[in-house]
Amino acid sequence: MFAKVNSVGLFGMNAFSVLVETSIENGMPKFEVVGLPGTAVSESRERVRTAAKNSGFMFPASRITVNLAPGDIRKEGPVYDLPILMSYLLASRQASFDASDKAFIGELSLDGRVRPVQGCLSMVIHAFEQGFKEIYVPEGNAYECSVVKGITAYSVPDVRSLVEHLAGKKSLTVIDSSFYSESGNALNDVLDFADVKGQFEAKRALEVAAAGGHNVLMVGPPGSGKSMLAKRIPSILPEMTFEESLETTKLYSVAGMLGLKTSLITARPFRAPHHSISSAGLAGGGQIPRPGEISLAHNGVLFLDELPEFSKQSLEGLRQPLENGEITVSRSIMSLTYPCSIMLVAAMNPCSCGYYGHPTKRCTCPPGAPQKYLSKVSGPLLDRLDIHVEVPPIEFDNLSNDLPGESSEEIRKRVNAARLIQQKRFSGSATACNAKMTPEETRRYCKLNDETKELLKKGFNTMGLSARAYDKILRIARTVADLDGSVDIRKEHIMEALQYRSLDKKYWTE
Repeated sequence: MFAKVNSVGLFGMNAFSVLVETSIENGMPKFEVVGLPGTAVSESRERVRTAAKNSGFMFPASRITVNLAPGDIRKEGPVYDLPILMSYLLASRQASFDASDKAFIGELSLDGRVRPVQGCLSMVIHAFEQGFKEIYVPEGNAYECSVVKGITAYSVPDVRSLVEHLAGKKSLTVIDSSFYSESGNALNDVLDFADVKGQFEAKRALEVAAAGGHNVLMVGPPGSGKSMLAKRIPSILPEMTFEESLETTKLYSVAGMLGLKTSLITARPFRAPHHSISSAGLAGGGQIPRPGEISLAHNGVLFLDELPEFSKQSLEGLRQPLENGEITVSRSIMSLTYPCSIMLVAAMNPCSCGYYGHPTKRCTCPPGAPQKYLSKVSGPLLDRLDIHVEVPPIEFDNLSNDLPGESSEEIRKRVNAARLIQQKRFSGSATACNAKMTPEETRRYCKLNDETKELLKKGFNTMGLSARAYDKILRIARTVADLDGSVDIRKEHIMEALQYRSLDKKYWTE
């Protein structure tokens, strides 16, 4: 007896079609799964056998062979439990239905219930793209599947309910718009830039960074407000497009971090890992590579507080992903690529004690220690941080002033206006903001007249900037001009952009 049903597998964030074939023959009792199965797939034999019996189906001693095609792609995870069981029930004539236009995914509990799986959203999207009319998913994945239109998705609580539905005896719940829910960011309603006293230069730098998607480094003594400023950045970031929300939701679904009743993530992620995190935790890793913090911050902010305290291996591992917007994690089993188009925000003290260069407090570090501390942030990494801003100690007059500062809502209006200009500029291309411009786009949209070119040349030679820093200054100047509503990059825009690279000379070249 032979039967086959359709399923979907996952390789990183990319789904692929899987055909589950089952053959039942006479002979020595054996239950074998072939087709390059991983450990979790091999263990599905016992889950399937027990779930079938506890759901009231027969599972006699026979020679059972299950093939997961194609056989040259490794199959990982318990997602194939349900399709294996449905294929077996068809082959053993305990169920009867047309499986040609249907797909099944889900992990089985020993009592026959269907457990949720990771990456369900990506798999349902793939099933729709492959032309399947129906897909049966675990009840716990119903909310995320409500995002996908054009395919009928059913919420499956247990095996018995699924078989009765396919037999026409009862109906499963269709996943529709009633399941749809968005996850916003409640912190945006609490954390506001109006709470930050003083620090006008730092606020302006973060506004420019948010408007153009630029990476930022804040340097200042303890208690100057670096972390306070960073935590409020999400409140001024532009709203996510549907495509950005969908990609971020898929990533969190793959990582198993999507909320139980969340269909779509609409708030830009803000990840702030502790400096004790391993390089694998930051970049991604594990025997089966999982997304790291840099990928979980995709389309949002990755905040690294106390930057020099991170391990050198972790920091240097950020260099290539910051340039490419994606990271490939290689292990002996497989290599997976995850997106990581992020806005990196880093904060640090100027030395171990925190008071190197402080106007009133004396640095207690031994001679040469501040330079040694600063050198933990390498030149190549520093070069990839577009904007460098000093966050000085707050003066008493600013702290005691009861007048509220400019609100996040007001700043966000300007940021949204600048981003709208960039959306029109890059319409039809893969570029989302000024910071992600290609070299060709930089030449096209960052043209300078003779006066601004001479000013940039003088700053370039005086500050000893690299070729990468030159391009970044042009992109920052383009963002400043967008905030100003200017078509051309003017002298004052170049001057402000150059100002954001001045800390290189003050701290790292002394």
